[in-house]
Amino acid sequence: MTRSERWLSALEARHFSDLTFQEVSRSLRALSATYVERRDRLREGAALTGAGKRAAFALFYGPLHYLLVREIVRSISPGDPERVALRDERATLIDLGCGTGAAGAAWAEACDPHPQIIGVDRNPWTLTEAAQTYRDFGLRARTVRGDAAAFVFPKTRAMILAAFTVNELDDRGRTALLPRLMDRAASGDRILIVEPIARSVGRWWTDWQRAFVSAGGRDDEWRFRVELPALVTKLDRAAGLNHRELTGRSLYIGQV
Repeated sequence: MTRSERWLSALEARHFSDLTFQEVSRSLRALSATYVERRDRLREGAALTGAGKRAAFALFYGPLHYLLVREIVRSISPGDPERVALRDERATLIDLGCGTGAAGAAWAEACDPHPQIIGVDRNPWTLTEAAQTYRDFGLRARTVRGDAAAFVFPKTRAMILAAFTVNELDDRGRTALLPRLMDRAASGDRILIVEPIARSVGRWWTDWQRAFVSAGGRDDEWRFRVELPALVTKLDRAAGLNHRELTGRSLYIGQV
């Protein structure tokens, strides 16, 4: 059993200990509606109100985020699709707005050696989930409760990930974060931003795209056909969703 399989197995055991599949699938439908129709409520924590929504987020969106970031990282490094080599063992992966830690685990797992992770999020529940995710993947990590836009970066070399995070910041937070990331990139850090492909989600995207490309980075849109875990497929169907193809867009800057 791979580490990702063990992680998924542990997720199922933990979240189905108090909830039925029907309860989780019903909550997934409500959670999906929040993301599509009521995105203005995300900063209020609407996506994670109640055990059902939290379980749906962990069991469904966590694996989807893991798979998407895994495929993006592999595609960004075409000469060595299994690894994005990282030779400096002192480097740290900063997982901004880490959620359940799935996206950060995907990038860290692709690195040789695995970097230490710092997961940053405002929500105590997601930080607990992220800590468990990092443990399930055998990664050295710690979590910090705080605002992703205001996190004080370490002085040492870092990889900085913001997956499905920047679109949930307010305008002030996004405006403050971008130049800080560009400064880190100029100092040699790797920066990876991942967001949904829907243009309506990221009206700010053009400014960020211009900044990354002007600094020598890349802007990509992705569509991947991947085999989904059995539970994710079952939840996808039960909630009336369709994730046979994973989509996303990314900004990346850093030496591959």
